[in-house]
Amino acid sequence: MHTFPLLTEQRAERMLREHVSAAIHRETLPLTLSAWEVPDEPVPFAEAVAQDFTPTSVGTAWGAPWRTLWLRATGSVPPRWRQEADAEVELVVDLGFTGTQPGFQAEGLLMRADGSIVKAVSPRNRTAPWTAEPDRIEVYIEAAANPDVAGGFGFAPTPYGRKSTAGQDPLYRLRRVDVALRDLEVDALAADMGVLLELAAALPPDSTRRARIDAALDRATDHLDPRDIAGTAARARAELVEVLASPAHASAHHVLAVGHAHIDSAWLWPTRETVRKCVRTFSSVLALMDTDPDFVFACSSAQQYLWVKEARPDLYARIKERVAEGRFVPVGGMWLESDTNMPGSEALARQMIEGKGFFLEEFGVETLDAWLPDSFGYTGSLPQIIRAAGSRWFLSQKMSWNEVNRFPHHTFTWEGIDGSRVLTHFPPADTYGARLSVAELRHAESNFADKRVASSSIVPFGYGDGGGGPTREMLAAAHRLASLEGVPTVELGSPNTFFERTESQPGGTAGLPVWSGEMYLEFHRGTYTSQLRTKQGNRRSEHLLREAELWATTATVREGVPYPYEEIKECWRTVLRNQFHDILPGTSIGWVYEQTEKEYAEVARVLKEVIEASAAALVGRGTRRLRLNAAPVEVASVPSLGIGPGAPVAGRTRVERHGGGAVLDNGLLRVTVDEAGLLTSVVDLRADREVLSPGARGALLQLHRDVPRQWDAWDIDAEYRRVVDDVVDVEGLTVEQDGADGLVRLRRTLGEASSLSQEIRLPAGAAQVVLDLDVDWHERQRLLKLAFPLDLMAETSTSEMQFGHVSRPTHQNTSWDAARYEICAHRWIHVAEPGYGTAVLNDSTYGHDVTRGQDAEGRPSTVVRLSLLRAPLFPDPEADQGRHRLRVALRPGARIEDAVAEGYVFNLPERVVTGDHGVDPLVSVEGRGVVVEAVKLAEDRSGDVVVRLYEAHGARTRARVEPGFPAGPVRTVDLLERDLPGPVLTEVSAGPGGGKATALELRPFQIVTLRIPRA
Repeated sequence: MHTFPLLTEQRAERMLREHVSAAIHRETLPLTLSAWEVPDEPVPFAEAVAQDFTPTSVGTAWGAPWRTLWLRATGSVPPRWRQEADAEVELVVDLGFTGTQPGFQAEGLLMRADGSIVKAVSPRNRTAPWTAEPDRIEVYIEAAANPDVAGGFGFAPTPYGRKSTAGQDPLYRLRRVDVALRDLEVDALAADMGVLLELAAALPPDSTRRARIDAALDRATDHLDPRDIAGTAARARAELVEVLASPAHASAHHVLAVGHAHIDSAWLWPTRETVRKCVRTFSSVLALMDTDPDFVFACSSAQQYLWVKEARPDLYARIKERVAEGRFVPVGGMWLESDTNMPGSEALARQMIEGKGFFLEEFGVETLDAWLPDSFGYTGSLPQIIRAAGSRWFLSQKMSWNEVNRFPHHTFTWEGIDGSRVLTHFPPADTYGARLSVAELRHAESNFADKRVASSSIVPFGYGDGGGGPTREMLAAAHRLASLEGVPTVELGSPNTFFERTESQPGGTAGLPVWSGEMYLEFHRGTYTSQLRTKQGNRRSEHLLREAELWATTATVREGVPYPYEEIKECWRTVLRNQFHDILPGTSIGWVYEQTEKEYAEVARVLKEVIEASAAALVGRGTRRLRLNAAPVEVASVPSLGIGPGAPVAGRTRVERHGGGAVLDNGLLRVTVDEAGLLTSVVDLRADREVLSPGARGALLQLHRDVPRQWDAWDIDAEYRRVVDDVVDVEGLTVEQDGADGLVRLRRTLGEASSLSQEIRLPAGAAQVVLDLDVDWHERQRLLKLAFPLDLMAETSTSEMQFGHVSRPTHQNTSWDAARYEICAHRWIHVAEPGYGTAVLNDSTYGHDVTRGQDAEGRPSTVVRLSLLRAPLFPDPEADQGRHRLRVALRPGARIEDAVAEGYVFNLPERVVTGDHGVDPLVSVEGRGVVVEAVKLAEDRSGDVVVRLYEAHGARTRARVEPGFPAGPVRTVDLLERDLPGPVLTEVSAGPGGGKATALELRPFQIVTLRIPRA
């Protein structure tokens, strides 16, 4: 009889869905329930079980948003169940799950009466083994009523993102808490049928392989009696043996299946819930390891391990045992999976230092990779940072999200801006949360871009984002797919195995393609701008940490003041945690940002105390006014990294009224401000050159409609540029002399509900026009830009990045150029034509766009714009609402080296103390383009001074480093402060501080870390 494939598969699928799956549990018995609702925030087990539990039952509504319900379930296992060798006893829990995706709704943690953890339950992982003896059951379930903030990702505003607006109505209704007897044969049949149905659906309808699978499924279905699935399962399975045993082709793609559970350290939940997500996920992973010896799980983020260590030491001890076995594999080597666009130089280095240091100290494991599957693009500085930390691999898959251009590689070598290279892999399955379906595996094979040089890939599998991890169904599929005709071969294992094999293949990595420079994600461009307060907190905290470490180190070495190791480490870890790729980018719920603002305020308080105490110990008790210069350049005659009185500013800015505006002239720049408070002329007097495009006005605020197609807080879509309103109305413009500076003050109305106060300052003796903006922002779905149209024909724009800079085309010749319409810069962005350039400095802005155009007379111009504020509605409908203060400076006539130096100074506050003497720099560094990024004491508390520096101009250079204290031989070390092999540094002369100066050479953008022992 002729049968059609689709009809056969429909019949088998229905049998699986309606009868086989339903028969996996031979018998079930409800447990007796009682409950206690936590009044507010979660409490520990001991506190919860001491409360008065009241009787409850299945069908009861529970769970106001973000609240916790503790359930106690009691009962007994029927003795005869334990006699059935082909079955296992387990608990089955349904908290009232409203969807199929774990991590975005209710979750539960099962614990025994002594508090030890069984495992977690979630929508697709509702069971837990029950092997306890005696067979009296008493378990506690910590049920978390996490709301589905995403709402199916319709991107609508939601009240659930803040406790204050989430409401009190229960979200869930308890559906099931049973003890059940799982039929192992029926369970295996379900796995057999599931894999074969997926494979059949993926094959051509007329293929021989599909026909044979369909025939086997037909025979199996014929054997199954819906009234007695348990009794007929074995015969049905026997019909499937042959098609399941048909091996994969010798040339099949090979997949290393790595257990994974990407847990966002905050996103649509606060970090307090992430702690519980980690406990739940890791407990489920450990339970799977107890039953499947082949299962290997990779887990990144030292912060998450620390959370579990602090919250559940018993679970952490079990993790350490599995780490020692090589089955629970720490990966990534970073404190957590951070953003890599916006963290500063030292911060991105500290991500590796803190992460790798934690794994070495806790587990004796040195991670060799950076693991960032979900971050929103990757800075070209990262390969060198990875290498400098002693690692050599990188993994991501996010570039598969590109909107326009397909990233061309999956296994390749990534070259950083200094020439450092790392072996890189992008899993071609295009996901970090696979479920090991046939479709995913076949996509990995067909999608793999580097078939000519490689034949294997990683597939991370397990529910992620909100956690959950792998399930027993995924592992069952993995075993059946180990070698199966029509699918890539599957091996359970560690990602380290993949990288080691790739390195050891014939020819090593020499034949792999090379990608050079940054990997710009053509998506999520709004993340450079959303949630300005958090971005300001990050930038200012990074600079405070620079100051605190420098002055604390100086005070320790010079005055014997105890170094505040713990305070500084805790501040660093707070800053690193808030650089997570859904916190710093501004894509989390409002609750997260309420927390970050408090944390940044605490970091500022602690570090200011460190700075003030260190400075007081250094300068004595006098009344002289002294300036602390933490910048890597001399400022006001105070040497870099030193303290001194500073020279007064020479000259004075002349101020004249001009029509309704003003002309400001300090001998370096002449600036004309019109009656609308806009710059109509900026003349560089030294170069005798007008900086602004003829007929254009600078410092122009522009409001755009900002309604992305999806992903509100994440995206700025190209269409935003089509609708723009120039902000030209002005109120109360005044012109005044402010000391030696010239100053224009004005007020503006922005949009429908916002306003700002603005200062335009021309400082005496400085070639900068400084804008100080105080914005009261209440727009919705609007983007505020600040524009400077410049009389330059710039082929590229150059942006500061970690340990260097990146140049990007200003034209749109290719689709790659056109897609890069919003870009990230740190403290400055620079545009130039041969012989002349201009920089724009900022103190807290990351998003920019640079476009080429023409002035009114058809002459070329370049427009630099900064993205100041957004107002997305999802996931935080109150994003960026309220008052903001930020500063921007236009710096005509700037070279790259001017931008580097002045960018540091612009971001470091002028810090003045009173004392009786100045302080010479603890370390003096000479060399064109050589920048000191950090001065600190060694992590091992030996008292050695550590100096991190880099070449900032993109040119080969020489440096001379001289300690200002008695010192032993200087050594080069890696980021973890371990000695590096190589030539001994050259001692060139005795220094006045008692040490010897050291000479070294740096290649373009090279990072060098020096360890200087105190003699």
